[in-house]
Amino acid sequence: MDHNPNEMPDKRLLDFITATAQKCGIPGVAVGVWADGRENYACYGVTSIDNPLPVDRDTLFVLGSVTKTYTATALMCLVANGLIELKAPVRRYVPDLTLVDEQAATAITVLNLLNHTAGLDWRVNVDTGEGDDALAREVAALPELKQIAPPGVRASYSQAGYDLAGRIIEKVTGLTYEEAIASLLFEPLRLSHSFFSRDDVMTRRFTVGHNLGEDGKLYIARPWRHWRSDNPGAGLVSSVENQIRWARFHLGDGSAESGVRILPAEMLRRMKEPSVALQGSSLGDAIGIGWFLREVGGVRTVGHGGSANGQFAELLTVPERNFAVVAVSNAGPDIGMAFNKSVVRWALEHYLAVVDYDPEPLPHNEVQAREIVGIYENDMMTLTIGSDGTGLTVACGIKPEIRAAASTEPPPDLPPSGIGLLPGNGEGYIITSGGLKGHRGFFTRDERGAVVGVDMAGRLFKRSQTIPV
Repeated sequence: MDHNPNEMPDKRLLDFITATAQKCGIPGVAVGVWADGRENYACYGVTSIDNPLPVDRDTLFVLGSVTKTYTATALMCLVANGLIELKAPVRRYVPDLTLVDEQAATAITVLNLLNHTAGLDWRVNVDTGEGDDALAREVAALPELKQIAPPGVRASYSQAGYDLAGRIIEKVTGLTYEEAIASLLFEPLRLSHSFFSRDDVMTRRFTVGHNLGEDGKLYIARPWRHWRSDNPGAGLVSSVENQIRWARFHLGDGSAESGVRILPAEMLRRMKEPSVALQGSSLGDAIGIGWFLREVGGVRTVGHGGSANGQFAELLTVPERNFAVVAVSNAGPDIGMAFNKSVVRWALEHYLAVVDYDPEPLPHNEVQAREIVGIYENDMMTLTIGSDGTGLTVACGIKPEIRAAASTEPPPDLPPSGIGLLPGNGEGYIITSGGLKGHRGFFTRDERGAVVGVDMAGRLFKRSQTIPV
């Protein structure tokens, strides 16, 4: 494809990502930076350890939840065209919506889906096939999903909510979700290296994920990506060059480079404004519409990360400085996330002189540990928080019954990591070691002050068992 003339090689960037990728042991990475009106790209490694091809800026990576920014933007296009109202109940557009909680099914609004306040648990673990009815079939399975809170009460990250948002797009446009995203966004923005279909991807250079085995070696991650009904929340496959183009659109006035108006500038600005606050989360200080908002070193950042099976992506913008950085990698979960975080922090410091750092945890307190240790669960995963008398640890794993029922091998469980409490009210924490190092969250207490839940990566895990200390 044609490349931007305002592109400038940056040896510092290439040297840093090469050294960091080698240190982390990642097969392949691609990084893009938009700074001072110029694009900078740096790539390292190969697409696959079994069938290696060099990674370049047009190589396709599975972007995981970065896809949610596309779903949210497409919905805002429909809002701008008067076809959808953010405060309208979802049932106005999906009349057949049924949930375990009928009151919730009636009350959930479109905005609740976009800012993760619908109260829906994380995801529906069902493969509804690759047909055009995949999303409709997932919506039909939503009664199997737990309602973890009334709509609008709290934020809790929900893949199911974004899949439902994708179904709204289908119902309003009369197109499949994928066709609608192509028409509304890919085509006018010239995102020619962005796809959902395996048939589109397999004829181009693309990466596969890699996970660490018990022997410490990397193995090809299978399945390559999840089923079609997950596309609105996690299915996009794209290049780092296209993601810089996407970031530049969101830093602009709502027009494509051709001058075609995609969104009114006011709509684009609204997506970056807080719609719900987040408490002590590594995802950010607040959620806008499809974006996580966080203040770093005195500047306001707008971004979103994504995880797939053995692939990780990070997209961060600083609107006031007309800056963006994108990092994609094909190893994980404890490798790729660490690489992306290092790249984003390096770019902020070296291009903007903005320093991001992790807060220091408090010394271990065994009295507080007794309040916290236990087993916490959501619909898919289990967190086990323990104490050895000198510190707290957290282990994160897929539930055995979910793993046993899977038709393909899910990603491996994460080994135990250190966890420390943060200054304040005793509810905030930070992961101090392992692949999740630097992740922040908080504990939820009931009216009596007992710990009843923990938020990790924006997802609520409810306490199911207490472990004696």
